[in-house]
Formats: sequence, structure tokens, C-alpha cells
Amino acid sequence: MKLLKHLYYFLIYTNLLIAGAAIAQSAVTYLFFETPFDYPIMMIEGAATLLLYNFSMMLSKPEDPQKSAYKRTRWIFKNEWLLWLNSGIGSILLAYAVSHIHLYSLLFLAGIGAMSVAYSIPMIPYKGKWVGFRQLPGTKIFHIALVWTLSSVCLPVCEMYMDGLAINIHLFQTLFILKFIFLLICTLPFDIRDIQQDSYYHLKTIPNMIGANRAIILCYVLIIVHSAIVLLSAIQLEVQMGVLATNLLIAVVLRRVVFRNANRYHYAFLLDFALIAQFLVIYLFL
Repeated sequence: MKLLKHLYYFLIYTNLLIAGAAIAQSAVTYLFFETPFDYPIMMIEGAATLLLYNFSMMLSKPEDPQKSAYKRTRWIFKNEWLLWLNSGIGSILLAYAVSHIHLYSLLFLAGIGAMSVAYSIPMIPYKGKWVGFRQLPGTKIFHIALVWTLSSVCLPVCEMYMDGLAINIHLFQTLFILKFIFLLICTLPFDIRDIQQDSYYHLKTIPNMIGANRAIILCYVLIIVHSAIVLLSAIQLEVQMGVLATNLLIAVVLRRVVFRNANRYHYAFLLDFALIAQFLVIYLFL
């Protein structure tokens, strides 16, 4: 049990968990379209996500990390060599993978990368100053969900199209909507957890604007809406069952663990595991 706890924190602190989640979410797209996995695309998803999250960590490094109130910050910069090591490995894997995809997919990937960087880097004029997307009122989780949807749905579909595969437009539209809502479900609890921290940094997130209790209700409403769309869609029955089973699992985890332990900072990272669990559950149903 202690070993599992250490592994859990290690995966979170090194950003390997979120990188694995990106790979899993791109793999879900191939299950929806009933096509073989495209490993270079999945490698890009994992490596690019790892590098972006590592870059964000480096960018937000405090003057004295060991005095930070957050255990995660203290651990990361105490073991900063790991951050540089997995960034180096991630860069090599990314360089290898991008050499195996089509030019138009690469250009699309560059656009996604620019949107991702715009999350933290001041690139948008707002009230007389330059800010990143996270500083715009109420846009934080929508920006994250959109970037992840473009990355895990549109990029694989773009590469499929360039490979000459026929794309079912209705299925693509359904998956885009489902993925966007699913990512909102998995992102919103982080903003609920960080409501006081975001207030300190003057970030107007959805929970800051409507309150924590209403944001919690919104999470459950999104799960219901997501499940209803799944039931009304024409996707494979096995995929429907896998998605619905995952939604039920997430609802239970939110109610019994995440929202009951809002003061436990790392419990919200179980939602990153949910991104992987969705792929595993769907895969088992197929």
C-alpha cells in the first residue's frame, strides 16, 4: 500500500500521469473510429503534454521552492534533475514521432502547441495589459478542454484523413462534443480545489464566479448531459457501455473521495487517472 502511494505521488510530481492520460485519450479516438492505433501520434500526445507541463513548472518556479506551501513544488525542485531528464527524453521521442507524421498534421500540431503556450504566456490584450488565457475570466477550463480535444480528437483524425481513411463526420462531431464535455468534467474539480489559491492570484475561474457548491452541482450536471449524449448517439454499443461505466465511476469518486476531501490537495489528481480509466474500460468492453 505504501509502495502504491509513493508511485501515485511520483507519477503526479513527474507529470508522467498527465502524459499517460494524453496518450490514453488519443487512444480512445481510435477505439471510436475502430481503426488501429497510430503510435507516432500517441507518442506525440504523451511527449508534447509532458514537455508542456514541465515547461509550465519551470516557468512558475518560485524564488525559494523549499519554502513553498505545496509539497508538490518542494518535491519537484528538490529533484529538479528528474524534470530535466524526462524533458530530455520527451524531446527525443517527440522529434522521432513528428518525423513519422504528415506535414499538415505537423502544422496542425504547431497550432495546438501555440494555443497551449498561450495558456500561461501573456499573449492576449485584456484591460490594458497582456495576459494568458488562464487570466481571462471564466475561460480557464474551457481553454484546457478545447486544447485537449483538438489534440486527442482532431490531430488523430487529421492524420487518419491524410492516410486516406474515410472519416465519418457525424461520429467525429459526436466524439468532439463528448470529449470536450468529458474534459470539463475532469478539469472542473481542480478549479474547485484551487478556489482559494486562484482568488489569491486574482484568477476568475468558474468556481470563483458561481461558488464551490454550484460548481460541484455543475460537475454532476455535466456527467448527466455527457451520459445522455452517449445514450442518444449512434456509436457502438460496447463503446457506449464503456463510457457510461466510466461516468458512473467518476461520479462515485467525486462524491465519495474528491469533494469529501477538498482539503486533500492530491485527491483531485484521481481525475487524471479517470482519463486513463476511460480508455481501459472501453477497451475491456470491446
